[in-house]
Amino acid sequence: MSETRDTYLLLRAFVDELHRGGVAGACTSPGSRSTPLVLTLARDGRLPVTSHVDERCAAFFALGLAQATGRPAALACTSGTAAANYAPAVIEAAEAGVPLIVLTTDRPPELRDVGAGQTIDQIKLYGSYAKWFFEVGTHAATPDRLRWIRQLACRALAIATEGRPGPVHLNFSLREPLVLDQPLDGAPGDGGRAGDAPWTTVTRPRQDAAPLRDWLRAQTEARNGAGGVVVAGRGADGPALARLAEALAWPLLADPLSGARTGGAAIAHYDALLHDERWRAGVVPRCVLRVGDLPTSKPLRQWLAALPDGVAQIALVPAGRWPDPDAALTDIMALDPSAVGAIDEVWPTDAAWLGRWRDADARAAAAIDATLAGLDEPGIARALATDTPAGATVVVAASMPIRDVETFWPVRDPAPRALANRGANGIDGTISTAYGVAAAPGAGPTYLLIGDVALAHDVGGLLAGRRLGVPLTIVVVDNDGGGIFDFLPVGQAGGPEYEEHVLTPTGIDVERAAALYGARYRAVEDLPQLRAALAAPAADGTTILHARTERAANVALHRGVWSAVRAALA
Repeated sequence: MSETRDTYLLLRAFVDELHRGGVAGACTSPGSRSTPLVLTLARDGRLPVTSHVDERCAAFFALGLAQATGRPAALACTSGTAAANYAPAVIEAAEAGVPLIVLTTDRPPELRDVGAGQTIDQIKLYGSYAKWFFEVGTHAATPDRLRWIRQLACRALAIATEGRPGPVHLNFSLREPLVLDQPLDGAPGDGGRAGDAPWTTVTRPRQDAAPLRDWLRAQTEARNGAGGVVVAGRGADGPALARLAEALAWPLLADPLSGARTGGAAIAHYDALLHDERWRAGVVPRCVLRVGDLPTSKPLRQWLAALPDGVAQIALVPAGRWPDPDAALTDIMALDPSAVGAIDEVWPTDAAWLGRWRDADARAAAAIDATLAGLDEPGIARALATDTPAGATVVVAASMPIRDVETFWPVRDPAPRALANRGANGIDGTISTAYGVAAAPGAGPTYLLIGDVALAHDVGGLLAGRRLGVPLTIVVVDNDGGGIFDFLPVGQAGGPEYEEHVLTPTGIDVERAAALYGARYRAVEDLPQLRAALAAPAADGTTILHARTERAANVALHRGVWSAVRAALA
């Protein structure tokens, strides 16, 4: 039992450092090989540890927890395909810049590639999507090995959070026996630095905002015609960017995921405005400052890509990131978006330039209000901005819901926090992600806007609601299929092949699914009913608000909105 005892001592030191390093929590899944790691996490007592039956759900839960807190979340699973089920969430974390500490357990080397059960090749299992991979061997718990494993935890946390955050993967080889014959002596924090300090602290120097300040000064002093535009996507420092845009009097085109759709410069309906070709042609800016990821809006992306070569376009992104699919940028400034917060100046402004955008935005808002009729998909999306309580967080599924949120959310101060898995843009694990967000320490009322196909894709994620009791309100937009495809060229094909292989209507009975997983269910018949339910969320458990819509009517409504906005701008 000496080797087993050494394993537990080393793992206890490792988990102690995860706590000292500020890990937001850990998600475990059942298994045999992972027994020492899972028991060590669960027995530490200082980390929030949640149990998940399904590894894919666990990984997306951890992803949501890390998104909501901005701190790494840890994952622990057994060997074999359990680790492979983490892959979609690991890919999303890499693409979205979310820190994860992925801890997989494995057979020792002598049991690999010899036909042992539940054994696959886990070396660099996630390929280039892991910022760092390390194979943790078996060691005696000597003083120098205990120091080494503490520093290993510190290194993993540092790599996961430095620059653009992302996942790191540590693969632990564990030998049987996997259970101690008697408890360890001492407490989890024994052997660490005094004062609960990490074994090794990584300090990052503050970034210098002077280059950005100089660029802005040059642009504002040029005074040749139109002013600038600020484009904000996920990863921006929303409040700081909103203040900067207002000080510059530059229109702020902010994806709700940026947290910047607030303040006097925010233009809520830029997607609707840029659907109008005449408007697009008449508002060529002098320069564009982009912060964070590109927003989802296709008209915005097309407009930016088509701007004349003389329009300076600069992106503020962490080092190593290259967010320019259309090769439109003239400059990339390798600064963290938080550098915007260090800029506090009075700039020469052109109130008429911002006023032109604000007037058009008001006209678009009035046209949209006059066009939306009731419990339709744009109205449902908008209600999640206007009728949720202060401090609310709205998790938004990819595909059509995120597009409706971007198009129809108004400027609100303060705005609800919006989160979504828009790194790889998949519908994987959306429900599990929302539960992870809702479980974050200090989380306010949490909502999920999801379609019926994404619901079916992660319906097993509802188990977390029953097992963990996390409060979550889920708004299901049920149009019996992948409604976004009706907007795309593939939707023009029609026919039974399109219906079966692209739209993929699920026929899922949402009420029965709610009953199966112990969730409250309510069919929503009209918009006032939905708004009242959003304004007063339940304090515990899962509530599913089920709204049925019709795909063809939804397409017609969106096209009617674009026509109404064009008419209002004419």
